[in-house]
Amino acid sequence: MSLKAQITEDMKTAMRAKDSVRLGTIRLLQAAMKQKEVDERVELDDVMVIAIVDKLIKQRKDSVAAYLSAQRQDLADVESAEIAVLQVYLPQRLSLEEVQTEVAAIVAELGASGPGDMGKVMGAVKTRLAGKADMGQVSAAVKASLAG
Repeated sequence: MSLKAQITEDMKTAMRAKDSVRLGTIRLLQAAMKQKEVDERVELDDVMVIAIVDKLIKQRKDSVAAYLSAQRQDLADVESAEIAVLQVYLPQRLSLEEVQTEVAAIVAELGASGPGDMGKVMGAVKTRLAGKADMGQVSAAVKASLAG
């Protein structure tokens, strides 16, 4: 079953269970997916859906940080609950060591030698590790690999 179909089934399950937090979050995700399909006139595959989920989680994390700095724990809790629902749709993430190993292999394959090759390496890394790793971690690993 595709990820998109799984999300639709989960929405139906949340409706039946009257789980408003889960239902609202899944509807938000479906709206983002539909928007992407309409804007770009494409049919979403699992990789594109994972990218949308990643983007929504990043937005929620930014909101949590803003709410906590404004001392609004109630709103931060709502965003955290949405993050928990969205994370179900992400594949298992690579550990920091696995990310560093993958980055080192890609750097070796491309023959990259210094910070000037950052763009070339990041392009290859994004295609290989899309949805499997936190891109913040990946970027740091690429910088460290090219600096040393």
